[in-house]
Amino acid sequence: MEKDDGREAAAVRLDDPWYDALAAGWGESDGSAPVPAPRPPAAEAPRTTEGDVYLEVQHSAAFQEVRRRYRRFVLPASVAFFGWYVAYVVAATTAPDLMARPVLGAVNVAMLAGLGQFLTTFLLTWAYARHARLRRDRAALDLRWDTQEMTRGMRR
Repeated sequence: MEKDDGREAAAVRLDDPWYDALAAGWGESDGSAPVPAPRPPAAEAPRTTEGDVYLEVQHSAAFQEVRRRYRRFVLPASVAFFGWYVAYVVAATTAPDLMARPVLGAVNVAMLAGLGQFLTTFLLTWAYARHARLRRDRAALDLRWDTQEMTRGMRR
């Protein structure tokens, strides 16, 4: 596959904040002196480093809302899943007669509970991905975009 250096290549615009990850300075050094950051507007507190930008974003209401939405799903789901797992292990060790009870032919309660562990793992993964897509991804992407714009402004 050959690289196209024509006009079409120059016209490509990538509006993905993840695309600029290496431009943040990770592992890149051209040996030139850093360009001083432009002065912020008078209403804004001056940011001296990129770390200040990330701290500002971390303390913002939008970031706290994304974290709150994350915790409101993950903590109860983790507790419920861990409880279900412990119940399965405890039942398997303390009630072997219950777990050995046949349900359908050679299939017993222990086999159904074990398959239930797999099923709940897949269901929880699906629910997490759906929750992230519907409740957090857009806000997190907006935060990432804003952060990239703020840090990009500092490098100019």
